[in-house]
Amino acid sequence: QVRLVESGGGLVQPGGSLRLSCAISGSRFGINAMGWYRQVLGQQRELVATITSGGRTNYADSVKGRFTISRDGAENTVDLQMNSLKPEDTAVYYCNAHRETIWVYDYWGQGTQVTVSS
Repeated sequence: QVRLVESGGGLVQPGGSLRLSCAISGSRFGINAMGWYRQVLGQQRELVATITSGGRTNYADSVKGRFTISRDGAENTVDLQMNSLKPEDTAVYYCNAHRETIWVYDYWGQGTQVTVSS
C-alpha cells in the first residue's frame, strides 16, 4: 500500500509563489512515475506535471516555464514549485503515484487547495 500526504497549499496573490510537497510512505515497488494533478469543482482532473523514476519530467502547456516538479534522492517526497501564479491556477492539487506491475494502479493524496486571488 502507498500513502500520499500533500502540504503547502494556501492563498497567494497573482504573481506569487507556492511550493507543494507530497510525502510518500509504503512500498515503492512498481511505482514508475509520480505527479501532480489539479481539479476545479465541476471539471475533470487534469495533469499538471509528472516525473518518472528515471527523472524525466512532463508539464501541461499551461504551466511550462512557471512550475517545476522535483523529488528528493530517496524518493520520499515529490515537490511542485509554482511561480508566477495566475488566478486560473486556482484548484485542488492532488499528488499521484503510478504503479505498473502485472496491474496498473494509481494512488492519490487527499488534495490541497491552492487559491490565487488578490
